[in-house]
Amino acid sequence: MHLTLSVWQALAIAVWVALVESRILGFATLTMRFSPLMTGMMVGLIMGQMHQAVIITAAIQLVYMGFVAPGGALPAEPCIAAAIAVPVALLGHMSPQGAIAIAVPVGLLGSYLYQFRFFLNTFALKPMDKFAAEGNTRGLRWAIMAIPAVISFCLFIPLIFIALYFGAPVIAHVVAGIQHGTIIHVLTSVGGGLAALGIAVIMQVIGKQKLLPFFFLAYFMSVAFAKLNINMTIYAAFGIIFAILYVMFTQKPAQN
Repeated sequence: MHLTLSVWQALAIAVWVALVESRILGFATLTMRFSPLMTGMMVGLIMGQMHQAVIITAAIQLVYMGFVAPGGALPAEPCIAAAIAVPVALLGHMSPQGAIAIAVPVGLLGSYLYQFRFFLNTFALKPMDKFAAEGNTRGLRWAIMAIPAVISFCLFIPLIFIALYFGAPVIAHVVAGIQHGTIIHVLTSVGGGLAALGIAVIMQVIGKQKLLPFFFLAYFMSVAFAKLNINMTIYAAFGIIFAILYVMFTQKPAQN
């Protein structure tokens, strides 16, 4: 079985990660950094396995649902986690739960890489005081936006490319060789527990007691209706209807 990424696939994924981590598009890329879903979709598009990639990334997303970024710092980098774990899972034919167990340590290592980017940015910010004193807006734009973006691309593209092109196939080969062994069983079990932990965290973050019944309602609806093969569009319609009903029955009547 030939488990490998082509040069252009690894490079395309690395460029995507650099684009997201550079935050060059403002809040758009910031949101993509916090959520692995878009990265997983791009990986699936690049590797030609969109359907399976989205399934795997949806499981990884559960772990990071309750992540918050106090001061802009994340305890892990979901984008990097998905960029490495999804290709490994696709190449090694891993379950989504097994992919989670790979994504978590990769995401933690990615957070150190992101902090190293901040360190490199300090060199770009040195001339800012001079530009500000001179009223040099062009220089400020260059120091604040252009140089940090270049640093991000120079940092993330080669490192992510090396990790994908040389590392991902090796891990996938190892996984393929122990597909039905104890290690894979442990990874799958740990991955499932981490997904449950992510759900628990998001419940803690948004867990107003009066809203929790809607969370449990959605969960048990998905379990009860599993055999009906209802797609996400129908569930979204249910969510909109419940939201409208909640607003209708809880809003205070207007006082004349």
